[in-house]
Amino acid sequence: MRQKLVAEPEAEDRKPQSDEARSAFTPPAGVAPPDTGAVDEESSTTSEFALPKGLDAPQAPVSESEGSAFSTPRTYSSREAPAAFTPATGVPVVSLTKDAPWQDRMRTMLRMPVAERPAPEPVHKEDESGPAVPRVLDLTLRIGELLLAGGEGAEDVEAAMFAVCRSYGLDRCEPNVTFTLLSISHQPSLVDDPVTASRTVRRRGTDYTRLAAVYRLVDDLSDPAGETAISLEEAYRRLAEIRRNRHPYPGWALTASAGLLAGAAAVLVGGGALVFVAAALGAMLGDRLAWLCAGRGLPEFYQFTVAAMPPAAIGVALTVAHVDVNGSAVITGGLFALLPGRALVAGVQDGLTGFYITASARLLEVMYFFVGIVVGVLVVLYFGVKLGGELNPDAALIGSERPLLQIAASMLLSLTFAVLLQQERSTVLAVTLNGGVAWSVYGAMHYAGGISPVASTAVAAGLVGLFGQLLSRYRFASALPYTTAAIGPLLPGSATYFGLLSIAQNDVDKGLVSLSKAAALAMAIAIGVNLGSEISRLFLRVPGASAGGRRAAKRTRGF
Repeated sequence: MRQKLVAEPEAEDRKPQSDEARSAFTPPAGVAPPDTGAVDEESSTTSEFALPKGLDAPQAPVSESEGSAFSTPRTYSSREAPAAFTPATGVPVVSLTKDAPWQDRMRTMLRMPVAERPAPEPVHKEDESGPAVPRVLDLTLRIGELLLAGGEGAEDVEAAMFAVCRSYGLDRCEPNVTFTLLSISHQPSLVDDPVTASRTVRRRGTDYTRLAAVYRLVDDLSDPAGETAISLEEAYRRLAEIRRNRHPYPGWALTASAGLLAGAAAVLVGGGALVFVAAALGAMLGDRLAWLCAGRGLPEFYQFTVAAMPPAAIGVALTVAHVDVNGSAVITGGLFALLPGRALVAGVQDGLTGFYITASARLLEVMYFFVGIVVGVLVVLYFGVKLGGELNPDAALIGSERPLLQIAASMLLSLTFAVLLQQERSTVLAVTLNGGVAWSVYGAMHYAGGISPVASTAVAAGLVGLFGQLLSRYRFASALPYTTAAIGPLLPGSATYFGLLSIAQNDVDKGLVSLSKAAALAMAIAIGVNLGSEISRLFLRVPGASAGGRRAAKRTRGF
């Protein structure tokens, strides 16, 4: 009986149940259901997107916020950085010789990609903190401002700014120079925020003595031997002294130099003693009127217009009075002191080195100055023609055979031009000899050899640039004081005047031809000076030669 009672439940369990009594979602017999606690399974709802229980999936930590594209990666470590990628051709070795001028060393580094620039040599200092980055950038911008305002080329200004930053350990710097704006950016590393500063150049002045002093300061700062270590405070003090430096020549000396320059230029185009005196008086009167306009705050356009009127008025007056002098030579000589040769050479140099925005602005400035001269001369010539003054456009084109007198006049012109540019007295003799050599080459090629004036001017200007670059490398200074005044005898003063005279006499076609000739001569001067400077770098020792040769400033081949 007991065995029957036990066996009956087993038989009952083996009996099949109906579909209503068993659900498809009921756990099979022998499988323990999951512990749901006090929650009723029938009343709870589940989503089809819910993660099944028992499945372990990696979950992002809640505390970690979403990273930015500019934030430092979590796995980055500067001490355990992976090996850098090396191209198949290898990284060229750059050797910056310490005996080369800092201009060449910095220019070579600026023309390299940032990744290929050699890092500065580590120097042990007692104070490892160094000066603040904003103060170094401010000093750099102030030095660049003085150089750009003094007429220095954009590439040389960038080289000087890079040299100042590198001397204080800021090697990852990128200077940028335009006609009126200087900016510089420093980024300590690829993961640090860059520091950028800028400065606007609002006033320009011609003072090559100040320019030379700034170059000496940059040379002392970038001394590779470290013998002339200059602190930031000392550099600021020297810079303040340079800005407060007075001009080396008084006002009366500048006015007398303008007169002597005009007289020497009049002799170059065939004038005599009386023409020399008349041109000198006209130029000195124009210089005083220009100073008066500058004191009243008038723009330079009107200063050039007013300064061009007295020489033209004296030439027309001598012609109307039937004085036996060459009035055209008087007017031509008076225009020489006004021609913007310095700005023209700097503009063309910036264009040839790839600074097209700065070059366009400089050439536009030259055009405005030239238009001011044109307006002043045309007004006087128009009234002179109405009064019966018969000026012969071909009178001064007949060159006289006076080589010794013309060489002496060219040297006097370069000497007085150097005084007008406020050059140091130690550079006046060198630039005077350079101007005499330039005119001798021009005269030998044009008068004796019969070569075109444009080609003769280009060759003579090339020698000026070559000698100027050699002298600047020898003295570790700027090349402008040795080249700008030396190209004075080559400036196209006569072609400019004869073009204006033809236009005043209603011969527009002939006037445009003469003005085109003047523009061609001006371009020949600028290109010749720049080419002479580049030739000196081709044959002299240049740093970075082991890196595959000297690199161009820009690569604009069109592909």
